Amino acid sequence: MNSDPFAAAQASAARLAALTEAPRHDVAVVLGSGWAPAADAMTGPSHAVLEFPVSELGGFPEPTVGGHPGSVRSAILAPGELADSTDPDGPRVLVFLGRTHLYEGHSPAGVVHGVRTAVAAGCRVVVLTNAAGGISQGYQVGQAVLIRDHLNLTGRSPLGGPPPPAGYPSRFTDLTDLYSPRLRALARAADPDLAEGVYAALPGPHYETPAEISMLRTLGADLVGMSTVLEAIAARHLGAEVLGISLVSNLAAGLAGHGLDHAEVVAAGRDAADRMGALLARVLIQVT
Repeated sequence: MNSDPFAAAQASAARLAALTEAPRHDVAVVLGSGWAPAADAMTGPSHAVLEFPVSELGGFPEPTVGGHPGSVRSAILAPGELADSTDPDGPRVLVFLGRTHLYEGHSPAGVVHGVRTAVAAGCRVVVLTNAAGGISQGYQVGQAVLIRDHLNLTGRSPLGGPPPPAGYPSRFTDLTDLYSPRLRALARAADPDLAEGVYAALPGPHYETPAEISMLRTLGADLVGMSTVLEAIAARHLGAEVLGISLVSNLAAGLAGHGLDHAEVVAAGRDAADRMGALLARVLIQVT
């Protein structure tokens, strides 16, 4: 990783523009564990301008986790009834088919390199998805939940270390409205059954103990996972609007009556991919 992570993101964005022949992108989507098939449901394969490994952009750590293919797609957003559209002025979406995590041994700068690249490429909206353990009573496996706030229990921040270079916002970023009320309203209009909850991020990679889940519930968490919050902070620092969506892939430790398995998490994302991709499409066509 470049010693200046902001310069590294600018370099990756320039490489993206050269590879896609698109001077800018409008919306970025990061797909969580098992969510990768949602890309087709969101954009339609006929509208994929280009898909390639993120390694071709430079600065991206190589993903090592199942359910995170490590590729990126640049496409014209054309959901549902717009699937035959070839409007060159339609919003261009940058879809990261997977992410990297702190527990893989990466720095916070490595974890957020994708969203910083996306904002450098022009994206003013960043959508972060994940597979999460459900804590709140009543959550069901396969349910989508809007993130209205988070608990960053990773002990890390993408804004730690040297201050951002001249021309970038202060590192003392206000997170009061981190998860955009406007975007959450658009999502609820697209699906009035969407619940909202607080997402707690722990470093992982092990799952939590039942006692830790009890603690998280006391702290006000409805969902638990190992991603998202650092990317959300980095995107908001750069002025992007952030929408967070969790898919309840399993009930948290001690709540399901059986043990936890990463294969179960990936399978839940895969099973919900078409439904989640269609939801994202209905939301994103309205945001730009």
